[in-house]
Amino acid sequence: MEDTYKTIKTPSEGLFKDKGSKFFAFAYPIEQESEVKALIEPLRKEHFKAVHFCYAFRLGLDRTNFRVNDDGEPSGSAGRPILNVLLSKDITNILVVVVRYWGGTLLGVPGLINAYKSATEEALVEAEVIEKTVNEVYQVQFEYIQMNDVMKVVKDFDLKIKNQQFDNQCTIEIDFRKSLTNQILGKLEKIEGISVEYLRTV
Repeated sequence: MEDTYKTIKTPSEGLFKDKGSKFFAFAYPIEQESEVKALIEPLRKEHFKAVHFCYAFRLGLDRTNFRVNDDGEPSGSAGRPILNVLLSKDITNILVVVVRYWGGTLLGVPGLINAYKSATEEALVEAEVIEKTVNEVYQVQFEYIQMNDVMKVVKDFDLKIKNQQFDNQCTIEIDFRKSLTNQILGKLEKIEGISVEYLRTV
């Protein structure tokens, strides 16, 4: 199972112009769909004179986990060209919003497809593309007296602890590379009386 993917490190921007219309592209790294609306709303406020806010996002390694939005442009002329750039460059966990200012001249569907594609490419040229691992997050619950056994597994595999709560009953959230899941769970399951629960994939 492939457990690495390419995404962008930080937000980036690009611009494409054609016949007076301006297409501003904004690319953002994201981890879940719930982030999309929160990123688009400020753009709508900032660019209140723009006529279209078209976007596409892609999540995970599955090429079917995406969404496109033409925001009033002819069907297939905006969101899909943005997505096609993400697919062709094999970048995921990313949202690209292209904000269009109307220039007074109709571009036609081929012109729009080219404009949305080109603006997206410009934003990605400016972006730093990084490779990340597909990680799984698990919650581990254990008694305080089992702390040493649990922490030995954490140390042996150099695991990241995302959240922790230590009392008589302890809870930690750990995050590790998907390809190590069987090894790590195997070690944890040997510790008597602890509970290990899968939370999410990131």
